[in-house]
Amino acid sequence: MDSIKSLEDIFEAFNSLKVLVVGDVMIDSYLWGKTSRISPEAPVPIVNVVKREKRLGGAANVALNVQAMGATPLLCSVIGDDQDGADYLRLMEEKGLSIEGIVQSPERVTTIKHRIIAGAQQLLRVDSEIEHNLADYEERYLEERYLQLLKQADVVIFEDYDKGIFSKQNIQRFLELANEYNVPSVIDPKKKNFLSYVGCTLFKPNLKELKEGLKVDFADENLPAFEEAVEELQEQLQTKQVLVTLSERGVFVADGAEKTYIGAHRRSISDVSGAGDTVISIAALCMALKTSMPFMAGLSNLGGGLVCEQVGVVPVDKQRLYEEAQRIRLFEAHEYRNA
Repeated sequence: MDSIKSLEDIFEAFNSLKVLVVGDVMIDSYLWGKTSRISPEAPVPIVNVVKREKRLGGAANVALNVQAMGATPLLCSVIGDDQDGADYLRLMEEKGLSIEGIVQSPERVTTIKHRIIAGAQQLLRVDSEIEHNLADYEERYLEERYLQLLKQADVVIFEDYDKGIFSKQNIQRFLELANEYNVPSVIDPKKKNFLSYVGCTLFKPNLKELKEGLKVDFADENLPAFEEAVEELQEQLQTKQVLVTLSERGVFVADGAEKTYIGAHRRSISDVSGAGDTVISIAALCMALKTSMPFMAGLSNLGGGLVCEQVGVVPVDKQRLYEEAQRIRLFEAHEYRNA
């Protein structure tokens, strides 16, 4: 992308990218109501329903963030052949997302998280899900869809929520295919498969996941211990590039031996839900454009902060992100390309 000479060029280039998102998808279901009395049947509040809503969640929310940045998401996953699965496909079509990468299986249930909220208080969450690994035939179908979409993709995001889509075997197979087709792989890990992503391009845990995944513990402020853990992670995964989100302290990025800390921007935080989905989406787009790691980390950090100002899980606002990046002169602050 030699034509990129400004921040505006980068944001324009995002529009031409195709991003494969493979991983655990789910429905986030909300029931909002009012409560003014306790049930005579048990010591629990009675909630009178005011509104119901279902939203795409998990890896599908990452796809929505990719879409919000102007790129084309290609979503690949396995859901149940059930009513929730039908609702999930309907929600995808309503959002203009292609369903060609979705496998429906009669042996799985579609993951759904029901939240009951009264006022601003969540009273209860009821989850319906299966966490065991895919059956052999389900893995074959998933790999067929994955390979079909990978051939079109500029970058692939692995979005792991420990709901059974990924196993050590299919992670390695999917990474081998990505490397074979020269498609960079960006990983958003969870605990179970944390060290299975050997040979990936970029690995993005948060600090808690880093500690749990490596089975280490240190004070959050202990930077030498933190950097030592990142070096161990680079060695175990055989990858140079690691991006760690540090909550209110911003992000850290390692590119081989080069280390960069980028502080969080001062914001009025309403809700941190979905910030990680925004970070991984922007990071993947920057990886596809081969930006420098500090620029990628800076833009991802900025986007993650912006969505925290909104209540609930919402995709990033591309125009606002562009304006914020312009305001802080992000393009000038970090060399766009790696040396």
